[in-house]
Amino acid sequence: MAADDKVNILMVDDQLAKLLSYEVILADLGENLIKVTSASQALSILLKTDVAVVLMDVSMPDVDGFELAELIRQHPRFQKTAIIFISGVHLTDSDRIQGYRSGAVDYISVPVVPEVLRAKINIFVELHRKTRMLESLNSELEKRVTVRTAELEKSEEQFRMRAELVELASEAIMVRGLDGALQFWNTGAENLYGWSREEVLGRDVHQILQTVFPLPRTEVENTLRERRSWQGNLTQTTRAGTEIVVACQKTMNREGNAVLEVGRDITAQVRAEEALRETERLAAMGRVAGIIAHEINNPLAAITNIFYLLRNHASLDDEARHYADLAEQELQRVSHIARQTLSFYRESKQPVSVFMPELLDDVLALQERALRDNRIDVRKRYLTASRVQGFPVELRQVLLNLIGNGIQAMPEGGVLGIYVREATDWTRELHGIAISIVDTGVGIQPEDAHRLFQPFFSTKSTKGTGLGLWISKGIVQKYDGRISCRSYRNQSGWTTCFRVFLPVARILNATEGVSGEEEEQDRNGTPANHKTELQPAEK
Repeated sequence: MAADDKVNILMVDDQLAKLLSYEVILADLGENLIKVTSASQALSILLKTDVAVVLMDVSMPDVDGFELAELIRQHPRFQKTAIIFISGVHLTDSDRIQGYRSGAVDYISVPVVPEVLRAKINIFVELHRKTRMLESLNSELEKRVTVRTAELEKSEEQFRMRAELVELASEAIMVRGLDGALQFWNTGAENLYGWSREEVLGRDVHQILQTVFPLPRTEVENTLRERRSWQGNLTQTTRAGTEIVVACQKTMNREGNAVLEVGRDITAQVRAEEALRETERLAAMGRVAGIIAHEINNPLAAITNIFYLLRNHASLDDEARHYADLAEQELQRVSHIARQTLSFYRESKQPVSVFMPELLDDVLALQERALRDNRIDVRKRYLTASRVQGFPVELRQVLLNLIGNGIQAMPEGGVLGIYVREATDWTRELHGIAISIVDTGVGIQPEDAHRLFQPFFSTKSTKGTGLGLWISKGIVQKYDGRISCRSYRNQSGWTTCFRVFLPVARILNATEGVSGEEEEQDRNGTPANHKTELQPAEK
C-alpha cells in the first residue's frame, strides 16, 4: 500500500439516515466509505475487503453491535481491526465495559461531535495505512534477502563484499566453518539472540544457542555436503533463556569450507498456526457466536411451555412427572448446545437407538401451547417403527427447528402434518426413514427456496437470525442423511413440506421395542386423538 492509497471504513447501522450523516461527517477524510445495514452484510464485506475501521451502532435488530464485534474478533484476520461503537441508548458504564470487552477500541455517545469523530477515525485510518506500508516493506525486504542469499552462494568473496548490506537485514545471518566456529554474525543475529559478535566469533554457534535439530545433526551436515543446501525449523535458546523457533536456511559455498545460515524467528507464526488449527474444530457447527443466542431460544421456549403445563395440573400425577422429565432433557440440551458451540464440542458417547415417533411426540408436547394459541390442527401418521442410531439431543434439535418454523408460518391458524415412513435413497442405495413436516402457512417464495439452508438467510424479517435450518442441515448431513424443502400454491393456499431422510442400521419388527399402545397406534397409522387427512407434500 502506498501512502496516498485510500483505505476502507465500514459503517454499520440499521438506520440509513444515520449512515448518511456519518458519510457526510467523514467525507473530508477522503477515504472509501462503505455503508451496510445488517450484521450479515458487514461480515460479507469484511471477508471480501480490507477494512481499516468498523464504525457500528450498538442497537440493531438481528445481531446487536456487541455480538457482531465478538464475531469479528473470532476471525484471525480481524483480531486487530479497529471497532468503534456509537450509541444513543446504551450509555451506562456497564454498556461501555461490555463494548470494550467485545473488542471495541472506542465508545462514542450520541449526539456525535463531527470534529471528534473525524479525528478518532483518522487516527486509526493512518495507523492502518502505516501498518500495511510496513507489511509491504517487510515483504519486499524478505524478497531482497532471498536474492542476496542466492548471490552470496556464488562465492565467499562476494559474501564478504556484501556483508555491509547484509547488516541491514532483520534476519539473523551468520557464516561458520565446517567445525561450527562462527566467522560472521550480523546485527540481526545480535538482536535476535542477544549475544554481540565479539562474544560469539570463533565459537560453535549451535552449542551457544543449544540448537535442537529436527533430525540428528550429523544427518543435517551430510545433506548439506551432498546437496549444498538445507532448510528447516530449529529450536534455539536466546541469551535471556527464551526458547524460540527459527526457520533456517543453510547454504554451503563452492569451496565447501564455509556455511551461510539465515534464520528468521517464526515463533509467533508457529503459535498462530497451532491456534488456527485449534479453532478449525468449529467447522462442524459454524464459527459464529451468534449460534448460541439463536439455539438457546428454542429450548428455553420449550421449558417455558413445560412449566406452563405443570402449572395447569391439579397434582403431580404421572403426566406431570413426564413433563418434568422433558424439562430436564431440554435443560441438558441447552448445556449440550453451549458446549458444542463454545468448545467445538463433539459428542463422545456412543449413539443409541432412537424411536422417531416418540421423539416427535415429545417435541409436539413441548409446542402444545404454541399450537393451541395459534389454533393449529395437528395431523400425524406414523407408518413405521424403524429406529435410527443417533443422539436424541441433536435429532430433537432438528425436529424442534422444523416444527417451530411450521408453527411460526401459521400465525392465523392452519394444519400441521407430521409423517414418518420407510424410504429409500436410490441415488445412494440407502434404506432409512423419511420424516415430513407439512404446514399450510404462508409458504416460501421460489426465489428464496435455494437460499433456505444458507447461514444468515431468514424469511422471518427481523425475527430470526437465519441459522436454524443451516444448523439442522449440518446435523442431518452428519448422519449421512438429507434435508429438502418443497413449497407450492394450490387453490386453498400454500403447502410447505420439509423432508428429512435418515439412514437406519436395520429395520425393527413392528412390535420390537414398541409398547402395546404404540403397537396399536402403528397398526392404525395414527393415535386416536389426531386426524390423518393431510398428506405429505412430497408425494
